[in-house]
Amino acid sequence: MLALGLVLNTFGIGLFCWAIFALAVYALPFFVALSIGMTALQSGAGLVGALLVATAGGTLTLVLGQVAFAVTKSLALRIAIAAPFAVPAAVAGYHVVFAVSHIGVPSLAWREVFGCIGAVCIGITSWTRLMVLAETRPFDRVGWWRTRPKQFLRQHGPRG
Repeated sequence: MLALGLVLNTFGIGLFCWAIFALAVYALPFFVALSIGMTALQSGAGLVGALLVATAGGTLTLVLGQVAFAVTKSLALRIAIAAPFAVPAAVAGYHVVFAVSHIGVPSLAWREVFGCIGAVCIGITSWTRLMVLAETRPFDRVGWWRTRPKQFLRQHGPRG
């Protein structure tokens, strides 16, 4: 029975860590949705209205951020767009890793170190996921699929 408990605890912590890394890019849209939903609820929109407004606000935040990141070619502007997505994810990562480290780390200093490492890892993961989601640019006229076959045919064309 003890072995089953250890296996299930390990599986649960692993699943929890996977969820944190998978959902890191959604920290800013979730915060925006929560703020908009609470404001709508306090202004009298009702529970259903607040949920609808919050969902629309969070979705709009994520979509506009990804589209702006994909369309922008300037590195400075991309950093300015991606930073608001990565910073809340890093803060959430710090708090999650700090809280989970209470399980097996007795020293406060080491919990802080692990929390900072978790913040950096999850912030970088959020940054990378935003770049991967927005890396394909459908508005570019020249892509690898247009240049690659010509280069291939030039190098390995028909030999006679």
